[in-house]
Amino acid sequence: MLIAKRIFSFWYLIFVCGSILFTMYRSIKLGKVPKIRKIAGLDAIEEAVGRATEMGRPVHFSPGIGGITAIEAPQTFAGLAMLNYVAKLTAKFDVPLIVTIRTPEVLPLAEETVSQAYVAEGKIDAFKPDNIRYLSSQQFAYAAAVFGIIVREKPAANFLLGAFWAESLMLAECGSFMGAIQIAGTAQLSQVPFFVASCDYTLIGEELFTGAAYVTQDPGQLGAILGQDIGKVVSAALIILGVILKVMGDKTLENLMKL
Repeated sequence: MLIAKRIFSFWYLIFVCGSILFTMYRSIKLGKVPKIRKIAGLDAIEEAVGRATEMGRPVHFSPGIGGITAIEAPQTFAGLAMLNYVAKLTAKFDVPLIVTIRTPEVLPLAEETVSQAYVAEGKIDAFKPDNIRYLSSQQFAYAAAVFGIIVREKPAANFLLGAFWAESLMLAECGSFMGAIQIAGTAQLSQVPFFVASCDYTLIGEELFTGAAYVTQDPGQLGAILGQDIGKVVSAALIILGVILKVMGDKTLENLMKL
């Protein structure tokens, strides 16, 4: 009985997955790569790393304080994807990169992400594992440790990309006080206003998730984003249609979705 009431959801899931696979195939095999609108915060990443190069100061990166198993996991992985891009730039320009970690299980992922970026740039000898620093699993102990690192190391660029909560404004204000150019992004919408107020550039919501595809221009990732957007448009259309039919007293769509 429970399975019978999920027929609509099952076929809708098939439709969304099919859309993603089709748009990826269209992008990779047929060369019809979708375009993403300009995102100022992502375009400024290379500028921020270049500024650190000119000033002879390091770059600080935090992939957020979320883990890899809870609901905020997609934000953490998005932050790690952006870390790979930033690490390639720091390797290319010979700029020290400091990565601060709050969640223990994220540490090996961050280490591997940075090391692979340095390998890709042919600079593995410049990779310093000690710069990938696990600080504390306690939220505000982590924040306090980041304050100390920013004050001592004086990074010229501060990247805060991932899941953040109450510590967001404190981290951003500390970086601003030290004169760093700051690029932040999170899907925790309650924290977005704090980043907007204290950072030079802010990625809002899904801009964080499209970041890796945008900066690398990978056809597969860009195609997947288009497929997801198709699913979102269809979902929005179904919601609007359902509201209209409900107001008119027609329960056809409602009954269909209950199958």
